[in-house]
Amino acid sequence: MSTFVLVHGAWHGGWCWDRVAPLLRAVGHVVHAPTLTGLSERAHLLSPLVGLETHVEDVVRLVDVLGLTDVVLVGHSYAGQVVTAVADRRPAAIAQRVYLDAFVGSDGESARDLLPETVEHHWAQSAAEQGFGWLVAVRKLSVLGVTDPADVDWLLPKLTPHPWRTYTDPLRLTGAVEAVPAAFVECVDWMRVFAGQADRARALGWPVHELATGHEAMVTAPDELARVLADIAGALPAPSAREEA
Repeated sequence: MSTFVLVHGAWHGGWCWDRVAPLLRAVGHVVHAPTLTGLSERAHLLSPLVGLETHVEDVVRLVDVLGLTDVVLVGHSYAGQVVTAVADRRPAAIAQRVYLDAFVGSDGESARDLLPETVEHHWAQSAAEQGFGWLVAVRKLSVLGVTDPADVDWLLPKLTPHPWRTYTDPLRLTGAVEAVPAAFVECVDWMRVFAGQADRARALGWPVHELATGHEAMVTAPDELARVLADIAGALPAPSAREEA
């Protein structure tokens, strides 16, 4: 069985995995779903100083303090940047990185660089006009493919503005991340902001899985997502085999 670390994207908290985590635990996996600094129930820690490095350190410390190994590190959306950086810093602890409709960045690239031009303009404008220059307001959930009123009622009260600096800070990589296997899961039933990132993954030779749901797959298709994640984890060789390789 695997140890999953599930990292949420912009505006969310670790609770957004609450429909997926029990399904993974039910088949024997260990699951951690931290909330990143400055967001949701940790919004009291928000400041203009919170950047990508803050969130990378959140997850690195989780791995280090709990002594986690053979981790399947999953990042949704913005958290693709976090996954890449964490795997670069702790490659021996990460067995697999999984990008769920997420950024696939390289050294020196910021999340802002990877957004489609029209989306990037909207986000920058939102920060400038509504977020005091450093916050991005929560987007309409319908844009992300969440339309069920029950899902909206569950999500909306918990979402908080996201620090724009995490999107403008560039990745700083040593190259160690290249030794950690990766997979991509694309959500295809919405405006597909991350289609270009899925294409990047294919070009890198990663397996790309498609889910017929909106961007918030952990909310709108938890059963299907849990199956894909379990399948990805099941395809990994045993720890001893990885060490020999």
